[in-house]
Amino acid sequence: MSSALPLSPDTLDSVAGLKPKTFQRVALVIQYLGTHFHGWQRQARHRTVQEEIEKALESVLERPVILFGAGRTDSGVHAAAQVAHFDVHDSAIPACRWASILNSRLPKDILIRASVAVDADWHARFSASWRRYRYTLYTDSVPNLFVQSFAWHYYYAPLDDLLMREALNPLLGRHHLAAFHRAGSKRAHSWVEVQDVTCQRQGPMVHVEIQASGFLYGMVRLLMGLLVEVGKGTRSPEEFTELWQAERRDQVKYAAPPQGLCLLRVGYPQSPFPPDIWFDTQPKLVLPTTAVSEHCLI
Repeated sequence: MSSALPLSPDTLDSVAGLKPKTFQRVALVIQYLGTHFHGWQRQARHRTVQEEIEKALESVLERPVILFGAGRTDSGVHAAAQVAHFDVHDSAIPACRWASILNSRLPKDILIRASVAVDADWHARFSASWRRYRYTLYTDSVPNLFVQSFAWHYYYAPLDDLLMREALNPLLGRHHLAAFHRAGSKRAHSWVEVQDVTCQRQGPMVHVEIQASGFLYGMVRLLMGLLVEVGKGTRSPEEFTELWQAERRDQVKYAAPPQGLCLLRVGYPQSPFPPDIWFDTQPKLVLPTTAVSEHCLI
């Protein structure tokens, strides 16, 4: 982690003479590589994203700060655009400056993409109307170091993305998805409103995206663990649907590894953020499908 730095002269000059505001709520769009984090939420004796950002905030404000996230990601899961907010009191720093100030103090695996002022009753979690996740599979038999931290290298059998897409379609709507609800959750129910679901192949990559009002603990990784069984032909799309409709959690035995999962975006009825900061407006990573001679294969 980078050590805490004093505010730059430019920052000090820009805020000097400004009248401190009594209260301001600031919202952040946060990108992080989850590889070396034990998830989003602060935990004792473990490195987390929330803790790193709170430490950076406290080094500037010289008081304890609580950061409220739009959702919790598990250990090893990435975020292209997590959203969070915090409150500041008696600070002359404009909301738009917090991104650059925090980036100068944060470790290299966290980046603040935007910081904006929001209303006092706006909440990163409770004001959100949906979240969107992407899970990526890398299906080439040849390993690739530039992909392995961001995808499940699944080369054990060919995956039929058309069958996977067929299996996903019945998930649209409001359903009881207890089959994809990991033990240990404090959530009292397993109802989820799935708003959109896609499965797209781009060369050796298969991207599955799911948008919902909220997600169950471990939901996407459990779902993907079962979905690859459809892709490789050991289960039919109909079996996939029957299992979750019957709430057969005992039949969902494997969770996909965390590195393939990324929190892509959080949606709000009236988004306070500029549209160009969202990751899903950018191209997906596509690898060339250049043939490799047999003697070069690993």
